[in-house]
Amino acid sequence: MLTDETKPADFKKSEAADYSHIKGWGIDADPENDPVYPMKNRNNAEHEGYAWKRPAQQNDNVEILKSVERPNLTAVFGTASPPEGLNGKLRRFAFKYSESSYGRWLPLVLADRVGEVEGIIDDLKKGHVPNIFAERGWGSEWKHNRTNFLLKVAAVAAVAVVAVSVLSSNKENGDNDDGL
Repeated sequence: MLTDETKPADFKKSEAADYSHIKGWGIDADPENDPVYPMKNRNNAEHEGYAWKRPAQQNDNVEILKSVERPNLTAVFGTASPPEGLNGKLRRFAFKYSESSYGRWLPLVLADRVGEVEGIIDDLKKGHVPNIFAERGWGSEWKHNRTNFLLKVAAVAAVAVVAVSVLSSNKENGDNDDGL
């Protein structure tokens, strides 16, 4: 198991490296040109790195998805919703890509929507009918943002009407092609 074993000394090693090729690097290095002065009392303690004691490593008894940039496991992490079902497969796929890639974020957005539908299906399987109107906050939107809510309802209704008309016209055309 990989763990985050980074020590303050590791950061000091990287200070000696030359980053001058990076545009804007060190732009905040001049204390005379510090926009937060005198609001922040500088004592250079922040340059020593973190001095707190690392928490004990939490046991990883559920699957934890890790970034390709930072494959180490942090000391503590959430275990409330481990990846499972179709949305879990989408999340595993997304975590194969860099954090700077659409290949990561678009599948994660899709996984959130799929997870929402899977949650509704799970509720129905357990005999609980979800109150989608309340869970989506539509009551609040109706009360405080009625115009936008009505626009959303009109847009969804228009898309539904177009979809039904396209699907029904394809069905009628298919019936005529068969000559029946």
